[in-house]
Amino acid sequence: MRLETIEARDLPDAWFQVIYHLLSKGRRYIIDRGSYAGQERIEYDYVTLHVRYPGTRPLVPDIPAHYGVPSPVTEQYVQEYLPYLMLAEKHPNEQYTYGQYLEHQIEAVIRMFREDGYNTNQATMTVGDASSIYLEHPPCLRLVDCRILDGKLHFICYFRSWDAWGGLPANLAGLQLMKEYMASEIGVQDGEIIAASKGLHIYGFVRDIVMKVSGRNVLKDF
Repeated sequence: MRLETIEARDLPDAWFQVIYHLLSKGRRYIIDRGSYAGQERIEYDYVTLHVRYPGTRPLVPDIPAHYGVPSPVTEQYVQEYLPYLMLAEKHPNEQYTYGQYLEHQIEAVIRMFREDGYNTNQATMTVGDASSIYLEHPPCLRLVDCRILDGKLHFICYFRSWDAWGGLPANLAGLQLMKEYMASEIGVQDGEIIAASKGLHIYGFVRDIVMKVSGRNVLKDF
């Protein structure tokens, strides 16, 4: 496996770096099972993103107009996505929401830090359970680990599978807003985000768009 690390200033910078490097460092394969089975994915073997100032606005990428490509997500979409991330309400057509797993854990982590102190390794929130493996599309985000260092709340997250084009910017912006809420409730400053995945990818049908935005025409097979 090839392990990659991306150091980013803010969330849009992380996204642009991901798609810029993915074309040359990603592995191409045909999906046997999962979303878009039978289609091509281009995917990092394993990648870690370190975002030092994820609270810098804007939270979502803004693609210059001359590219003729709409931005993958909007600020409005992120606001609409936030309840899915933080609240347990589930609509009839949804197999799950992140919020159904996270809502009560968020409040438990806030209480843990406020009542017991910051020096603990127990403030880990999980998504999914033993039955998730049987879902047609199991949760992608699986872990949000919380750490307070130097008076700041940091998130360490893991995604089993992660769509780099539209999923990453929406997910990270939503997690950042959640982190800001938790930091305010705990009484600490907002901190960094570290996110890792063995499945950060784009699909073959958006490859040409990614090549246009990234300004690269390099595509490498391992």
